[in-house]
Amino acid sequence: MLSYRHGFHAGNHADILKHAVLVHMLEYMTQKDKPLRIIDTHAGAGVYKLNGPQAQKNREFDTGIGPLWTLPQAPAAINRLLDLVKNLNDRGNLQIYPGSPLIAQTLMRSIDRLFLHELHPADYQFLRDAMRSDKRVKVLNEDGLTNLQALLPPLERRALVLIDPSYEIKSDYQQVIKQVISAHKRFAVGTIAIWYPVVNRLRIDEMELALKKSGIKNIQLMEFATAPDSLEHGMTASGMIVINPPWTLWAAMEETLPWLVDNLSEAGQGFYRLEQLVAEN
Repeated sequence: MLSYRHGFHAGNHADILKHAVLVHMLEYMTQKDKPLRIIDTHAGAGVYKLNGPQAQKNREFDTGIGPLWTLPQAPAAINRLLDLVKNLNDRGNLQIYPGSPLIAQTLMRSIDRLFLHELHPADYQFLRDAMRSDKRVKVLNEDGLTNLQALLPPLERRALVLIDPSYEIKSDYQQVIKQVISAHKRFAVGTIAIWYPVVNRLRIDEMELALKKSGIKNIQLMEFATAPDSLEHGMTASGMIVINPPWTLWAAMEETLPWLVDNLSEAGQGFYRLEQLVAEN
């Protein structure tokens, strides 16, 4: 199924949470003087024009990067993301928003390697163009979930995996958990970050339960909702489930999540979750 295009959703509240977590993890993991393998299973186009027809159709960035753009103060995790976005935009005019590939490319070092997967033919070509023949980056027109096992264990002996499918195919929820469990068996010390949308809470409950039963240790969940759960109004919340997170991530999210609720939720009706799903030991 190749109908999903992230350009229609770029810069929305879900992107803010996902990318704030990603930036924090990348900055922490690139401090160590050893190479890192970064794997993005659903990379998208890499970078998005907020003044283009896709982003302008529903203007979802008005729920995320738009209102945050001119705020004078923000938590450190949000500030770092804002710094990256501002560096892409001339003279302070918000026109460009980076996808996770461009964020990773910006923060990675010469010794790191980035593997990007995208199946949609148009977005795959945009992604190739965005990466500009960077020798550190490999762009693959392949299914990132099924190809994940072939990239683990990494030659670099360190890995950060980002899994963020559209979940338009309902079986994606089960497939993500299946592939994560297999990936963890191949490389138990890797950091795996799973993004999820809250459209039907039952599906998220099932994902959490499956991970708790998997035997995998050290799993944290961080979720931000702009409105109460609803079966009628689409995605009301999104979250990140991180296996083997950096030890600094919890404190960063303690500061960031309530701030997001205060600044991006609808009429103060939003909420957040920050939970240790499975203990480290």
